[in-house]
Amino acid sequence: MNSINANIRTDKTKGELNFLRNNGNVPAIIYGGESDNEKIFISKKLLKNLLEKDNFLSNILTLDIDGKAQNVLPREIKYDVITDEPIHIDFLRVVPGIKIRIEVPVQFINHEKSPGLKRGGVLNIVRRKVELKCPSEKIPENLVINLDGIDIGESFKISSIKLDNEVVPTIQGRDFVIATLAAPTVMKEPEKPAEAETTEGAEGAEAADTTAEGEKPAAEGDKKEGEDKKPTEEKK
Repeated sequence: MNSINANIRTDKTKGELNFLRNNGNVPAIIYGGESDNEKIFISKKLLKNLLEKDNFLSNILTLDIDGKAQNVLPREIKYDVITDEPIHIDFLRVVPGIKIRIEVPVQFINHEKSPGLKRGGVLNIVRRKVELKCPSEKIPENLVINLDGIDIGESFKISSIKLDNEVVPTIQGRDFVIATLAAPTVMKEPEKPAEAETTEGAEGAEAADTTAEGEKPAAEGDKKEGEDKKPTEEKK
């Protein structure tokens, strides 16, 4: 569990908030439970280091606020539309027994031990995150899928992941797929058979032979001299 320092803020105006941000801090608020909301600020540098982790929004943090530790869960981050820098963050108090909905990232391990991947198979990831409903103190850091021994054609469903009894997917009623190990999808364009080229050449030569030397073939619809209408085909 990560621990970062935080400080109480008493700003009341937009100018005071901008002053905090200009000095390398990010305003935040802690809510939830029976306690009142708390306005705090944390170091932008520390926050950006945490944001680089895939499971930041599903990982409980310990905030050290004036020497008092408090467990929280990051819930929403706001970014500047121009600089894309974090400018505000909401934290939810971790209160034992209270269930929340949260998206937890899926982690795949032992790629090098999969015979299917060694043979050129492709890991198709259907869900990189799975939404769960669970007590705030039992949030899994990630959902681990082991690729050891997995061959082409096999799939991973939510039932293949071991979860605590109080941790359940929000999607109920079906054993949904998280990923599959498929065969390679690279396809080569078929080559033109040599026989076809020979046939086309022969047909062209044969067509040329049917026209008398120096004679222009009659255009469709043209009548030859002495012909009033197309002769009826003789029955054999």
